[in-house]
Amino acid sequence: MENTLPILYSFRRCPYAIRARLAIAYAGIAIEIREVQLKQKPEQMLAISPKGTVPVLQLPDGKVLDESLDIMRWALAQNDPDNWLDVVEDAGELILWNDGEFKYFLGRYKYADRYPEFPPSYYRSQAEKFLAELEARLAQHPFLSGHHYGLLDAAILSFIRQFAAVDNLWFQASDYRRVIEWLKRGIATDLFASVMIKYAIWNPLVDKISEIRHN
Repeated sequence: MENTLPILYSFRRCPYAIRARLAIAYAGIAIEIREVQLKQKPEQMLAISPKGTVPVLQLPDGKVLDESLDIMRWALAQNDPDNWLDVVEDAGELILWNDGEFKYFLGRYKYADRYPEFPPSYYRSQAEKFLAELEARLAQHPFLSGHHYGLLDAAILSFIRQFAAVDNLWFQASDYRRVIEWLKRGIATDLFASVMIKYAIWNPLVDKISEIRHN
């Protein structure tokens, strides 16, 4: 059968995939979600995106977007009712910091046993530089994007959620009170809940059988 919906290869807990799903759901775009196992990536995904990371979006015309920010911007270009694209001037710089230095130390903090060169507290302290910046920004406005939730908030939320989960007791007792409240509000929304629904691992064999039956 011919695909009439965009196909999103995704992994539920991946922060990059989460932010892509947030933008797609917010824009109200119907898609087919294919939940994958990162240790056993489907050939269909690798054929259109050899780098093998999620998310990967394949449009009905065959075009492929395999960077989460590109997927977010594509979705918002279709529909942006609350002006998510209306963000602060240096939003790009903050996202680069999130995706670069912060993500680097977040990974080492989360999997500190794989990086025994330093204790977990060291990796956390390095990641905290980013949290301190967020805290300062949230002292000026209720959201990172300004006076309303926007692209910048959606692009960073899932990474802070991942950071908090490493040692939630420490995080909740930390001085980042505004970041804690911002995260709490962000993950308590119906939108966030809707993109965290659990899907069964996609099985291309089942899809093939369904296609044969339809034909």
